[in-house]
Amino acid sequence: MHGWPQTSRAWRRVAPALAAAGYTVVAPDLPGLGGSDPLPAGYGKDAVAGALRTLVHDLVGAGPVRVVGHDIGGMVAFAWARTHPDEVARLVVVDTGLPGLGLERAMDVARGGRWHHGFFMTPDVPAMLVAGTEDEFFTWWFGRLAGDRDAFPPAEVAATTAAYRGRAALDRGFGHYRALLDDGRATAAWLDGGGRLPMPVAAVGGGLSLGERVAQDLAPAAPDLRAIVVDGAGHFVAEEQPDSFVEQLVPFLADRAAGATRP
Repeated sequence: MHGWPQTSRAWRRVAPALAAAGYTVVAPDLPGLGGSDPLPAGYGKDAVAGALRTLVHDLVGAGPVRVVGHDIGGMVAFAWARTHPDEVARLVVVDTGLPGLGLERAMDVARGGRWHHGFFMTPDVPAMLVAGTEDEFFTWWFGRLAGDRDAFPPAEVAATTAAYRGRAALDRGFGHYRALLDDGRATAAWLDGGGRLPMPVAAVGGGLSLGERVAQDLAPAAPDLRAIVVDGAGHFVAEEQPDSFVEQLVPFLADRAAGATRP
């Protein structure tokens, strides 16, 4: 599951290698983004996970699958594993904070947190301001977060921008951010009730981005946790260092102890 501001194109550099390793790769656009229909009730991660569960079940059946998510997609993947742990054989969360597990701290600008969460969560305003400047904004965004800017030449940024061009498309993307506080409350309640992830979990961080912080944040929720740091990668790990990403991911996915089918 991809993140923001991307589409399923985010996996184009690793999907062939995963397929060659024997997996059926299902890489949808998140609801409301790219070619996917919007969710009228909003983009709470439990609801988004439910929509993607339905898609995956229709395509490959309801057996346990390996779920990989980056950025916002990592939050969705976590929600799937939290709400339906019997369906997830292995969970991989790539370079993201998680609501209810430290993201709120990263959002607190008064304590050095990142400014963009609050801006993106504001109704209407971010889409109003970014519309008409999509090319400049997304060029700046990828340049800011990528450790290897060569991974995002102008043609690639343009392909992403096409999926987010215009006020309506932008607002659907920002809708995934507007749900973050509710997402955090759902996770906090689950943790307070003794919830933990029973499946093996890999926390992947770009060495030039979040690094081991992904695993540190996940630790309270995931007793069976593996930390993976991909050297030379910024936020967009699968695109900046695809070979290293696959090299470290496949052994984790391939462990047959999970008893999963191959999706």
